[in-house]
Amino acid sequence: MLPARAWTDQRIENVLGNLLRAGVLLSALVVSIGGAIYLLRHGHSPVDFRVFRGEPADLRNVRGIIGDTVALHGRGIIQLGLLLLIATPIARVAFSIFGFAQERDRMYVVFTLIVFSILLFSILGST
Repeated sequence: MLPARAWTDQRIENVLGNLLRAGVLLSALVVSIGGAIYLLRHGHSPVDFRVFRGEPADLRNVRGIIGDTVALHGRGIIQLGLLLLIATPIARVAFSIFGFAQERDRMYVVFTLIVFSILLFSILGST
């Protein structure tokens, strides 16, 4: 049986870099797919810039965005891509907590938990 690899600063930085890269690329892919679907369905619709129309109510919460994504609505898929983009740095901070805990660096675990709490409060507490 192979010994477990130790979590070093370099390994954590590599994983965090790959996590950020993958999150941004996945987000861009999802937004691009949603944009293509939206343009295919609504590309020839006339545009009226004199009237402002905000986001529909179903695209203002996660449940609605998931529902529109499952229904293959372009705007819902675009919103899902934006949620993935927002979730990427949050996942990075969450993984940092794990990495610092594996290194047994208590001070950084505490600081990262504080940052993670602030991020979660700013997203979940504002609704």
